[in-house]
Amino acid sequence: MTVTTKGPLPSEPYDVTVVGAGVVGSAIARELAGFQHLRVALVEASGDVGDGTSKANTAILHTGFDAVPGSLESRLVREGQRLLAAYAAASGIPVEPVGALLVAWDEEQLAALPGLLKKAKANDYDEARIIDADEVRTREPHLGEGALGALDVPGESIICPWTTTLAYATQAVRGGVDLHLNCEVETIGPSPTGPGGGCRELTTPRGVVRTRYLINAAGLHADALDRGLLGRGAFTVTPRRGQLIVFDKLARDLVRHILLPVPTALGKGVLVAPTVYGNVLLGPTAEELDDKTATGTTEEGLAGLRAKGRRILPSLLDEEVTAVYAGLRAATEHDDYQIHSSREERYITVGGIRSTGLTASMAIAEYVVGLLADAAGPDLDLTAAGNLEPVRMPNLGEAFPRPYQRADLIATDPAYGSIVCHCERVTRGEIRDALISTVPPGSLEGLRRRTRARGGRCQGFYCGPAVRELFDGWGESGAAR
Repeated sequence: MTVTTKGPLPSEPYDVTVVGAGVVGSAIARELAGFQHLRVALVEASGDVGDGTSKANTAILHTGFDAVPGSLESRLVREGQRLLAAYAAASGIPVEPVGALLVAWDEEQLAALPGLLKKAKANDYDEARIIDADEVRTREPHLGEGALGALDVPGESIICPWTTTLAYATQAVRGGVDLHLNCEVETIGPSPTGPGGGCRELTTPRGVVRTRYLINAAGLHADALDRGLLGRGAFTVTPRRGQLIVFDKLARDLVRHILLPVPTALGKGVLVAPTVYGNVLLGPTAEELDDKTATGTTEEGLAGLRAKGRRILPSLLDEEVTAVYAGLRAATEHDDYQIHSSREERYITVGGIRSTGLTASMAIAEYVVGLLADAAGPDLDLTAAGNLEPVRMPNLGEAFPRPYQRADLIATDPAYGSIVCHCERVTRGEIRDALISTVPPGSLEGLRRRTRARGGRCQGFYCGPAVRELFDGWGESGAAR
């Protein structure tokens, strides 16, 4: 098991290589780690796992109530929700089952609620129900005026997306997967056709990865890998930018549920939702772009969010803004996930995984490994997976005890009582643990996603130098980097 960020790559061929260490690619690598007789690599263009679309979303664990009935997405979201909820509970990933309300603000939206309820039932979700304006107001007393009713979806939850991806990658590496970072795939050589043949060569800035089977989970760039490097063209990714505003923790008491609009063809629309970190999110926008690197926010986009937020939860706009950010969703011209397998090319593409990918990630991984088993046959023995060593992730959620609150933990190690980031109550012990972990951060942003350090209302203005000193010091003292 190795994590590499620089230097030459191993010359020995891999049985399977997964391209893309986002939440889906990391989940697939984790699933493959159960077959410990296989040599598996997870390669990532960035210097960290979960550094693309996976780090910038609305962090909702979906029920799949509004997916297209009968679609692959609908099936995998339902299965994935069950799998991830259980995995999160066992692994220490914070989840809060707050429920959701799809709020109707006009007669047309109110008339759409029975259709959404019917869709939920078609997706085997029977807990949804339509509630009237009085119940909506009782459930959400700070809601703006004019709500006519809502669809109540009690199964929707909020989750930590950063810890989820990191848990998958950690378990994969501990299970024997080689994680190669800063390893963008530039060219892909042709593969000898059919199971049992030779190896395909992936050229990267760090050298060549040789692999017998290839899984493309490259997210926003899955189509480029599929078309430009492999000569296929089943889909085109059109990045859909979602800008979001993060409000201070003092706003948390204003909202009790995930407040959703009635969805449109472009997605679920602008929502207001609590986070497991104690903040409140407003967003996202839905902007079709050509640039797969356009993750900046815009004055126009943020102004539009504030206007919509003022109608949904007027008092929210009086609260302090902690941060703004934007993420890109891997939208395609299709209404469903684009997961395809080629036995002859010994290749599986996992594309078009949109905002539901976090929820569906574990089910996608199981599905992809099933496709791989069918394609490889006896060439890869995927009949009996072993049990992976369980992981227990550091808690980043406010609904569960944090290290600074645990006298028992502080008694065993005073570093857990030494607060470095006062906005987020992050301790020296947590920062140290992250820097010497199985998959350590390669940057201060990566450290923030592992600990919340520099993620509070001052955005590192006060704790920044101390955090950097620890980051640099642990690197120099031999932390795995």
